Amino acid sequence: MTEFLHQRHKPLVRLDRPRELVLICAPLRSNVNLSRIVRAASCSGVTQLVACGNPKIDPEISRVDQQQLKVNLRRTLPPVLKKLKSDGFRLVGLEQTTNSHNIHEYTFVRRTALVIGNERRGLTEDVLEMLDETIEIPVYGMPFSLNVATATAMALYEYCRQFPRG
Repeated sequence: MTEFLHQRHKPLVRLDRPRELVLICAPLRSNVNLSRIVRAASCSGVTQLVACGNPKIDPEISRVDQQQLKVNLRRTLPPVLKKLKSDGFRLVGLEQTTNSHNIHEYTFVRRTALVIGNERRGLTEDVLEMLDETIEIPVYGMPFSLNVATATAMALYEYCRQFPRG
């Protein structure tokens, strides 16, 4: 019989190199969603997150180490996206659009900026025009889309699955 012993707070998995994934969040309605996204990003080894609008991160939810995950606060997305594009990042929006790629069939490039939209409005037209491509997570039941924090965690997982060592 196999024995399973509960291990709380196992040692972190060491990456061979830092992740080259930047997470960019449009202004979100819910600070709880943003705080959950921050926590998922930190657990995924992401080192840089940009939150736009007037964000507030709840430390009780995010439980993030400021040394590990740098959170930058910005007013709007376009200047951030222009800078990342000029720095060689591929701009990928997590959004349901006419030409979105199914996340299960999508191959990330290592140097990716993953852009997350607002819970209700998604990504605005001006932001969509700046993106290199969009990906979406298939939904098999109502209500047509996942919660933004849940969808972001799933996209982070897929990126990490493709680049398990960083």
